[in-house]
Amino acid sequence: MKSSLWRFLAGVAAGALLSQPAVAQETGAGRSAAVTGEYRNLFREAGHPDQGVGQKIAAAWQQLFHGDSATQAVFYWAGENENGRLAYLSDINNRDVRSEGMSYGMMIAVQLDRKAEFDALWNWSRTYMYNADPKHPAYKYYSWSMNLDGTPRSESPAPDGEEYWVMALYFASGRWGDGEGIYDYRAMADELLDDIKNRGVIEGPWRSRPTRIASEGPQFHPEHKMVRFTPDTRRADHTDPSYHLPHFYELWGRWGPEKDRQFWLDAARISRDFLQKVTHPVTGLAPEYANYDGTPVTSGFNQRSSTFGPDAWRTAGNWSVDWSWWAADPRERVLSDRIQAFFASQGRYGNRYTLDGSQIDSTHSTALVATNAIASLAATDKVRAMKFVDELWNADIPSGRYRYYDGMWYIMALLHVSGEYRVWTPLGLATR
Repeated sequence: MKSSLWRFLAGVAAGALLSQPAVAQETGAGRSAAVTGEYRNLFREAGHPDQGVGQKIAAAWQQLFHGDSATQAVFYWAGENENGRLAYLSDINNRDVRSEGMSYGMMIAVQLDRKAEFDALWNWSRTYMYNADPKHPAYKYYSWSMNLDGTPRSESPAPDGEEYWVMALYFASGRWGDGEGIYDYRAMADELLDDIKNRGVIEGPWRSRPTRIASEGPQFHPEHKMVRFTPDTRRADHTDPSYHLPHFYELWGRWGPEKDRQFWLDAARISRDFLQKVTHPVTGLAPEYANYDGTPVTSGFNQRSSTFGPDAWRTAGNWSVDWSWWAADPRERVLSDRIQAFFASQGRYGNRYTLDGSQIDSTHSTALVATNAIASLAATDKVRAMKFVDELWNADIPSGRYRYYDGMWYIMALLHVSGEYRVWTPLGLATR
């Protein structure tokens, strides 16, 4: 294990992961990264050396996945079972394991060619988070929050976790080929993708809390063709702007089960339109939760759901990667310019705002630094965009109490901004 890790670190430090040239993407899908396989390296464009980029990525991986367990790491080995080693990725502040984090960890692992960690996270997900009982309301879905020992806190799913699992599994199939059982990655992705769209409504109790009755349906609204905040039909139905991943949907429209491919292509187009509606016309800020018409959700358990906060930070990263991969909607460039102009006007900006730009919290969070840097993939003001890239470059690797969310977005931003977060096409499928 140690020798393979150090070979990996040495390769990254030497720039082995940074072999493809940067390309200027202006307009048109013909120049998009998903089609050409050429991804911009914004660090290089900002004047940072490739070797330094590789070292920065390697250091982030080492610290967040294999650093000191008490102060640095979010990844933990957790024994083994008949399918091999197990590992989980923990939200340190809340002392739980979340579907969001597990799927993020798998995406990071496949992008960095770390199959052992990928498989161990997937094994833990299937062993503890997967609901296999046909009578369970979350049947074929994954519980979104678990205790560290694998017992559930919440047995309902959070659709962003399923979205990232599907994409990470397809990429694993493309990068490593398919294995057997739960490691038949493409089959697992196809099955989960079919379920999140087509699974019917099931009403019933949770295993851990029999008095808790849920009624779970599909994770995408069949008429609106948008991702739901929750598929629990007993709760108010709405969406989360940061769950909208049109760059993923475009791939599912090419790679997923054939009967649903048009649905996913429609979902990509609809999400691009939705992002225009849900963001403020001056600041570019999105709310944490929104109705399907793009208006903010102003009631419910999250009393700040109508403001720009941690969930919503991700939204700019999503539309910007969509532009980078597909160059399908030039309006995404306007959104990146808009949100970067707002944050540039703030100086050392905070992490929560009203949508019209009034600051609520002055904390300066690394995860927001990260997503603002990703927004540079779509921005047209290159001088201003590179300032956000440089802020990411100068940020420390997150440690301590809040290292989970800050850390995951820090390392994903390093990969996006360096051009190392890529599409891995499964054998027999096409990206064009």
